[in-house]
Amino acid sequence: MNSKEAAEMFGLTTDTIRYYERVGVIPPIERDKNGYRVYTTRDLNWIYLAKSLRHAGVSIESLIEFATLAQLDGNVDQAQKQILRDQLQEINEKLTEMTQTRDLLQYKIDTYDEHIAKFKSGEATSDNLEELWNVTYDNKK
Repeated sequence: MNSKEAAEMFGLTTDTIRYYERVGVIPPIERDKNGYRVYTTRDLNWIYLAKSLRHAGVSIESLIEFATLAQLDGNVDQAQKQILRDQLQEINEKLTEMTQTRDLLQYKIDTYDEHIAKFKSGEATSDNLEELWNVTYDNKK
């Protein structure tokens, strides 16, 4: 598979894939006798992993570290696995925060009309507002 096909396959630009290779996010891609990149399944797996992890917020530095370890001789499996564990933990923490924010937004949407009506009627004032940080709503921990 060539660069254009690989880029189209994952919705990336060829420049992005070349950048990933240049900075070490993915291992070097083999080239044919004319110097054109030829992508193997292994290469495509690396591109897919890099794209997926970047979209999830994993840093370029972490991806470079992971890819660099893959190219070293010796027992680097546990180091690579630890990078993946660390990234999973970060993503889980982000998911928790995102879920809490989603729940807050849903609460605000669900109670918006009631809240506005209380302000318009004078029942709610700046002195007797609910404390959002103390409100209990579905899925809030």
